[in-house]
Amino acid sequence: MRRLPAVVAVVVAVPMLVAVLVHALGDDREGTWPAPERRRPDLSGRTLDGRPFTLDGLRGSPVLVTVWASWCDPCREEFPLLVAAARDLRGVRVLGVDLRDAAGAARAFLTETGATSFPHLSDPDGRLALELGARGVPETFLLDRDGYVVDRLIGTLTPGWIEAHVQPLLDP
Repeated sequence: MRRLPAVVAVVVAVPMLVAVLVHALGDDREGTWPAPERRRPDLSGRTLDGRPFTLDGLRGSPVLVTVWASWCDPCREEFPLLVAAARDLRGVRVLGVDLRDAAGAARAFLTETGATSFPHLSDPDGRLALELGARGVPETFLLDRDGYVVDRLIGTLTPGWIEAHVQPLLDP
């Protein structure tokens, strides 16, 4: 009987905690979360093939930025969609940010997935992911034509998310 108050407290507290988290985090099944405050991330550095890169070179186009790693199975699942987006979506640029990965493993991953047609920044210390506000991999950020973060997706990219979030930036 002495345990009864503790059990009642847990039974009451756990559903309340779940309700608070669901409300705070949202209930979007696609994993879309509100974009952080309107800001323009500084994404610059060296690409996996050693070239210097700055995001300024992509201004004027919406940019789909994916944070990925070769050891991430969901990343492997979404890369065919990213390759198709880079190839088929007129006016959209795609940029990869390879998070905390060995360069050789990352390059092998890109070759395997056919994702060598768009640039990938190396992010061995996680600085670029933090600049974006990423919490893990895979995570996708959508930047408008001026380089501001306007949307984000935590989890695996889907055709439905591209249609709902990227396509409107392309329509005149």
